[in-house]
Amino acid sequence: MTDLVLVTGVSGFIASHVAARLLGEGYAVRGTVRNKDKGQKIVDALAAAGSDTSKLELVEADLSADAGWKLAVQDCRFVQHIASPFPLEAPSDREALVPAARAGAMRVIEQAIGAGAERVIMTSSMVSMMGQAGRGKHMIVKEEDWSDPDWKPLTAYPVSKTRAERAVWDYVESQNVKSRLTTVCPGLVFGPDTYDNGGASLAIIKGLFTGAFPMVPRIAYPIVDVRDCASIHIKAMTAPNVGGRRLIAGANTLWISDIADILRKAYPQAKLPTRVMPDLLVKIAGVFDSSIKSIVPDVGTFHEADAAYVSSLTGVIPRPAKDAVLAAAKSLIENRKIDLA
Repeated sequence: MTDLVLVTGVSGFIASHVAARLLGEGYAVRGTVRNKDKGQKIVDALAAAGSDTSKLELVEADLSADAGWKLAVQDCRFVQHIASPFPLEAPSDREALVPAARAGAMRVIEQAIGAGAERVIMTSSMVSMMGQAGRGKHMIVKEEDWSDPDWKPLTAYPVSKTRAERAVWDYVESQNVKSRLTTVCPGLVFGPDTYDNGGASLAIIKGLFTGAFPMVPRIAYPIVDVRDCASIHIKAMTAPNVGGRRLIAGANTLWISDIADILRKAYPQAKLPTRVMPDLLVKIAGVFDSSIKSIVPDVGTFHEADAAYVSSLTGVIPRPAKDAVLAAAKSLIENRKIDLA
């Protein structure tokens, strides 16, 4: 009998790559969507890219409601819980996103564990690790690091991701099933937009080309290619010794100015930013612009992922960040999200 894997939010950037890999490895995939009619778009995109979708089924389930989740997890050997709303605009209330994020994560984990799923792989984020006071100019981000949601500069999204991941870990520990949970914490996720559904990270690449960044802020995060991120998710289902672990998904770190330089060399005809925004100006702009406010705590800090242990546990060696950047740009151009004319 073919093993069945639930992939929540299957139409998303990371989730669609996970689904494609699972199908390619012979798994049956059940993907959750909020609307099956609209969800058919990802089935068509997967098929167009070469995936055999005969073992892919869609079910309707929304993280904000209980309906559908019991059916979704039924008979699934593994659960890939990847769905997670990303706000287009950060609310001023730092706790505003917490109830929905925490409740959604708990719905999935409780139903999955209750249904007997062998392992749940939950996508978190490095933002649940980096948000700490006193980081200095160079922070080595480690598996045991946790953001402090009570740290005042932290904004709504990292607060919600941190509290949601904490809640899930507290739950599995209280049920003595910690080994049945693994979380994956990616940095910036670039790589190919194969299914024309690129996530929030790809907006950075697009913004550099389209003039959204006349100057670039002095921020630096570890980068992971979506294909490597997907590989880590899949290996985490069956690899020994990953149960109860937090797996950082990140290759090397680049400043945003480094990303602009890489793209400028690859596309000399494009008008890419050359100036770095002074740190003080970023902080002032953050007072008036919620999208900038979210990066203010990270200005001037070079965040580096201590992720060698992930390669040892999973066998996945992430490709260099430069390759992920170029793959993202190439696909965005091919998908006509960027116009070089």
